[in-house]
Amino acid sequence: MNHMSDKNNHQCEPEEMDTREDEPPIQNGGVNGAGDNKYVNGDIQDQNTISQDETMEEDEARSEATFRYTVHSFSKLKDTQLSLPTFVRNLPWKIMVMPRNNQGQDRQLTKSLGFFLQCNGESESSSWSCNAAAELRLLSQKEGTEPFVRKIQHLFYSKENDWGFSHFMAWNEVLDAEKGFIKDDSITLEVHVVADAPHGVSWDSKKHTGYVGLKNQGATCYMNSLLQTLFFTNKLRKAVYLMPTESDDSSKSVALALQRVFYELQFSDKPVGTKKLTKSFGWETLDSFMQHDVQELSRVLLDNMESKMKGTCVEGTIPGLFEGKMISFIRCKVVDYTSSRTEPFYDIQLNIKGKKTSALTFDRFSDKIQANRVLFLVHESFKDYVAVETLDGDNKYDAGDYGLQEAEKGVIFASFPPVLHLHLMRFQYDPMTDSNVKINDRFEFPEKLNLDQFLQKNEASPAQYTLHAVLVHSGDNHGGHYVVFINPKGDGKWCKFDDDVVSRCTKQEAVDHNFGGHEDDITVKHCTNAYMLVYIRDSAMADVLIPVMEKDIPEQLIERLHEEKRQEALRRKERNEAHLYMNVQILTEDNFNGHQGNDLFDIEKVVYRSFKVKKAATLRELMETLAENFGYPIEQIRPWPFSFRTNQTCRPTLLDLETDLNKQVSELADSSNPWTLFLETVEPDSGLQSLPTFDRECDVLLFFKLYDPKSKQISYCGHQYMPITAKVQDLTPVLNKRAGLPPDADLMLFEEIKPNMVERIEYLEMPLEKVLEELMDGDIIVFQKEEPELDSFELPTCKDYFRDLFYRVEVTFSDKTLPNDSGFTMELSQRMNYDQMAHAVAQRLGTDPYLLQFFRFQSYRDGPGNPVRCTFEGTLKDLLLNFKPRQPKKIYYQQLSIRINELENKKQFKCTWVNSKLKEEKELVLYPNKNGCVADLLEEGKKQVELAENGSGKLRLLEVISYKIFCVQREDVQLECLNSAGTKSYRIEEIPKDELHTNEDELLVPVAHFHKEVFTTFGVPFLFKIKNGEQFARIKERLQKKLEVPDKEFEKFKFAIIHMGRPQYIHEENEYVINKNDFLPHPPQGTNMQPRPWIGLEHVNKAPKRSRYNYLEKAIKIHN
Repeated sequence: MNHMSDKNNHQCEPEEMDTREDEPPIQNGGVNGAGDNKYVNGDIQDQNTISQDETMEEDEARSEATFRYTVHSFSKLKDTQLSLPTFVRNLPWKIMVMPRNNQGQDRQLTKSLGFFLQCNGESESSSWSCNAAAELRLLSQKEGTEPFVRKIQHLFYSKENDWGFSHFMAWNEVLDAEKGFIKDDSITLEVHVVADAPHGVSWDSKKHTGYVGLKNQGATCYMNSLLQTLFFTNKLRKAVYLMPTESDDSSKSVALALQRVFYELQFSDKPVGTKKLTKSFGWETLDSFMQHDVQELSRVLLDNMESKMKGTCVEGTIPGLFEGKMISFIRCKVVDYTSSRTEPFYDIQLNIKGKKTSALTFDRFSDKIQANRVLFLVHESFKDYVAVETLDGDNKYDAGDYGLQEAEKGVIFASFPPVLHLHLMRFQYDPMTDSNVKINDRFEFPEKLNLDQFLQKNEASPAQYTLHAVLVHSGDNHGGHYVVFINPKGDGKWCKFDDDVVSRCTKQEAVDHNFGGHEDDITVKHCTNAYMLVYIRDSAMADVLIPVMEKDIPEQLIERLHEEKRQEALRRKERNEAHLYMNVQILTEDNFNGHQGNDLFDIEKVVYRSFKVKKAATLRELMETLAENFGYPIEQIRPWPFSFRTNQTCRPTLLDLETDLNKQVSELADSSNPWTLFLETVEPDSGLQSLPTFDRECDVLLFFKLYDPKSKQISYCGHQYMPITAKVQDLTPVLNKRAGLPPDADLMLFEEIKPNMVERIEYLEMPLEKVLEELMDGDIIVFQKEEPELDSFELPTCKDYFRDLFYRVEVTFSDKTLPNDSGFTMELSQRMNYDQMAHAVAQRLGTDPYLLQFFRFQSYRDGPGNPVRCTFEGTLKDLLLNFKPRQPKKIYYQQLSIRINELENKKQFKCTWVNSKLKEEKELVLYPNKNGCVADLLEEGKKQVELAENGSGKLRLLEVISYKIFCVQREDVQLECLNSAGTKSYRIEEIPKDELHTNEDELLVPVAHFHKEVFTTFGVPFLFKIKNGEQFARIKERLQKKLEVPDKEFEKFKFAIIHMGRPQYIHEENEYVINKNDFLPHPPQGTNMQPRPWIGLEHVNKAPKRSRYNYLEKAIKIHN
């Protein structure tokens, strides 16, 4: 949009700008005499005094520059013109000028001068950005006349690479000679630009500053700022290097991860990643995309490091650097009693709200204070910190034998640490909005800070500090961005660390620009300000900033980190070349031994030997590799690829070695990756020099398995080439020999066709091609010895075995009463009925099957569902119907104290037992008859509780809602009428003897504990007998005796009669007399409700006050 200028005020404040959307510019002016334009690179100077190329070469990385562009024949200007580039922060900046026609308020077109600043305009990249502030000036040609100036501030990036004013000045005003901006039909435009180091372009931080930055994972700029601060605390860095991490897990060790980050910050030339560090914290990905609090991370990280350093040569480094001591005291005003304790601190939180101080405030102070205004502000915050709090009224201090006393509470510093972390409380809780808000008030802080006046007594060296780092936050309480300004060597030479970009900056940028607020114009919202300050004690400066050289780093650590780099480079190379390779998985007959299922191996359990081969490699090259690795000559091996058949089996198939040897493995594998092969090898003791010839037209490859009905197990018995014309009976001697049976032993032969389909081979005298169904390489024959007593076995034939196997399933049984119980897994048959399953599980648990109750799995809540009745007539398969084929199967159980068939005729009832002193509580699970009443429940309860000695022996059932007694249930109430839901629960207790009977003038009244509000009840409520006409003072005595509360604590109780949620406090206990009618139900008009009044005991709040520092996010945790 267009902006009108104030003709009478050439020095304008920053305002919103626009980006130019116009026709493509003519570089360097075109027809308007741009060839004669004056161009100054850097500050204004004579072009003849210094080489332009030399200046650009020396200063292209500078942070600011002033340059000019002269437009000749201005009155004839029609097209956009661009100046030659001036390089700032390695980016080309150009002045852009053009005539613009703007529509005024009267809808009349007015011609204006358009003046823009362009950055990196010819770049095709879309990832770069650069934040800059600039003054756009139209210079006056008259001596003594000020230029016309407008200011801009903008984040330049690919879509907004120019910024300025469509209406910088009216065209006729520029042409007005009286204004003095035009001479000989020429005008001169000037720009002074100050730019931050750019992101997303080739900014070499190491070259320009000697330091490198840290990559941002998404929202880890807060962590990056802290890590840079800790890195430049050189003594800490040196100690981190010396932590012993030789045996640490490289992915879980926080210490090693921090060593890695520090080492790369010191020696790398490129920005350093932090993913391994956050991974070592145990953070999930989401944690890296959530902005946390710097102070909290600082504390957690330093605590973690301190614990890792214990017992090592660097133990005590962290407290030695960061730990100060403060004395917390409470001093009684009237009696001579003081309590104090010394506490360590690692940082100090300073209140900054309302600390903005104008110069007028200092008129009444001495000249010395006037000169130290900034120091005064910090001291004011320190005075707030050590301000004394008075404890009086309800908040009196319990001084032991002296009782409750008025007192003063406060802190004073005993010592300050070498490295002082000051956290400015920019985020505070706002009770009006019930949320955290950011405080953007101006708060000035000094480069030199003296804190001697806040010490209890002076230390050996003055508490004189020098500013070392300023952590800055831009944004609000919902998020923003962190950068840190560091004075690495304590010599006043500052650098700005903005994630991966590091640049040199001035003291004004690092300190003065981060005070916050805005003194001149309060309407301008400034949300960029210092958030944390790091000061180093002058007396410890040399020790804290001790140079860290490579010789200070253990050699084994350097070697480990270099080896990690080498391995990462190899893995990176592998990833880049992954598309050129494929995996070949090899199985031998050793893998088939012990397999008890269908086919030759279990796909999910088998252990392959894997080889990574080039897709372009030939089969011959693959065989040479396999021969070398398995230790066989190439003629003693033969590969058989596994193929999935249409009948759900996986069997070896033939490769034609004569025609396929020179084909590529990717072609033979038909793009399968991985490619699984059975590698046939010569038997070691066979004496053969090569594998026998296989005729693909006349031979078939068969595999054999032996079934033993006694052990119900399968044994692998090798393979054999057989002519397809051979008779089945020709296999008998071969199989008997392999099974260790007599040569003439009778065998039963079966063909394993597919899962749950195993058919007996009846005609042994017929050829294989006639007998076996669709004879193919890889067919499996299962055999067993023919015996007369097979029917006595549970699974007499292999056909029975495989049918049983087909229905077999792994089921996990988890204890319903144990949260997150991993349980145990059993292999069971899906054809089992309830009794068979219960007996199997009971045998595993060592219990009676009738003392178990089972529950179906409820997938939507990942927990137990409805119970399974012991009369369930289905099978285990029916219980697992809702599970998907490959989903783990789960059933819940619980062990019972009564038999399941009895339980199913009873009602499970959960309640709480409280003893006569109201202190011991335990949960009861009772099993009264389903059709029973409260009396039956109480009888069941007597069996599980221990009654008081000399007690009444009689129980009652109380209904409790939100820690208040709602009613006493009558004994004739049916159990089906009782329902515990929400905050309702039931309690069983023994009736005290004095409450068994009540006279007409007596009443049992509910009593409950609450805090502040009557709805914030807690603790154990109880019934209490009151008598009409009894003084409340007497009631209090009996209450204290019943609760066994000490006098001092009981003095703090307040008493109220609560009816319909409204408390009526009893202040004059000696005057109030019990009126029975006050405690009778009073139904509200128009309702059937009969709410009973109750006695409330209000407790004094002993909880600590709300912390004066509030975090915006969930707590940070380092899990390792």
